[in-house]
Amino acid sequence: MTTVNAYAATEANGQLKPFQYQLDGLGGEEVAIKVHYCGMCHSDLSMLKNEWGMTQYPFVPGHEIVGEIIELGNGVKNLNIGDLVGLGWFSASCMFCDQCMDGSHHLCNTAEQTIVGRHGGFADYVRCHWSWATLLPKGIDLSKAGPLLCGGITVFNPIVLSGVKPTDKVGVIGIGGLGHMALKFLRNWGCEVVAFSSNPDKKEQILSMGAHQVINSRDPKELEQIAGSLNFILNTTNVTLDWNSYLTTLAPKGKLHSVGAVLEPMAIPAFSLIGGEKSVGGSPLGSPALTRTMLEFCVRHDIYPTVEEFPMEQVNEAVKHMEEGKARFRIVLKV
Repeated sequence: MTTVNAYAATEANGQLKPFQYQLDGLGGEEVAIKVHYCGMCHSDLSMLKNEWGMTQYPFVPGHEIVGEIIELGNGVKNLNIGDLVGLGWFSASCMFCDQCMDGSHHLCNTAEQTIVGRHGGFADYVRCHWSWATLLPKGIDLSKAGPLLCGGITVFNPIVLSGVKPTDKVGVIGIGGLGHMALKFLRNWGCEVVAFSSNPDKKEQILSMGAHQVINSRDPKELEQIAGSLNFILNTTNVTLDWNSYLTTLAPKGKLHSVGAVLEPMAIPAFSLIGGEKSVGGSPLGSPALTRTMLEFCVRHDIYPTVEEFPMEQVNEAVKHMEEGKARFRIVLKV
């Protein structure tokens, strides 16, 4: 038996308190990871509050984990004791369905999620299937790498999935925890990047993060100025917007792609799609292979999220900081 020291809530929206639990012997294809850093994602807050109706209590959040392998099952491949690895939203997949065999492990119907039905990384120790423990490239900044394992791959996957080209003109809706990473990726991808923001006070900061142009999303005249010009728009917000106003900024064959968990049905007028052969899509995170590619891209171009660091014992202060919208732009907890 292994004792894990963690922080858990015992009820919806409850305080995170010190919590211990026991784990049986390590499975043959599992690795044990000593946690060094863990990012805090908005999904952790949604699960903490049981907004999606699937949280089990006591609940230990944390799915942007950076740590060191300290134990290996006898069936683990390509990993060694002492390796530095990252672990994101997924902890295991079946390894035999069509999706896994095709390399799309993140689309596996039985994939295990790091904080759904199991305890996450607001702890000193986690386990996962070896295929989801992503080796970190040499030279990566461990203190900033955690958010890349969830937020980073969430906005990187659509760039590859949608075939975005360096010659494209693209837009990003919502310049927060996800959106600011999307700006950095797309700028280094070679694109001309337009940021949509409803806060004019953030304009200079948004430009410094990679945008070539900032459009006030509440000003119809500014939207009209770029009508029909964008090849790709990435929505990172989780609120209902006037989607048709964004569709009008797309060029023919342009794509509106959402990674924001908008809970209400999205009102998409059919004729706004049909006339210009436009399309709307969405995606979750990404495969283990694409996650490795993203991390290499980050090291090559020195791309990191903008983070604020808290010690793990101040986890409730960090939660409050995020809930109040003060995070700039991601929070990382140090164990």
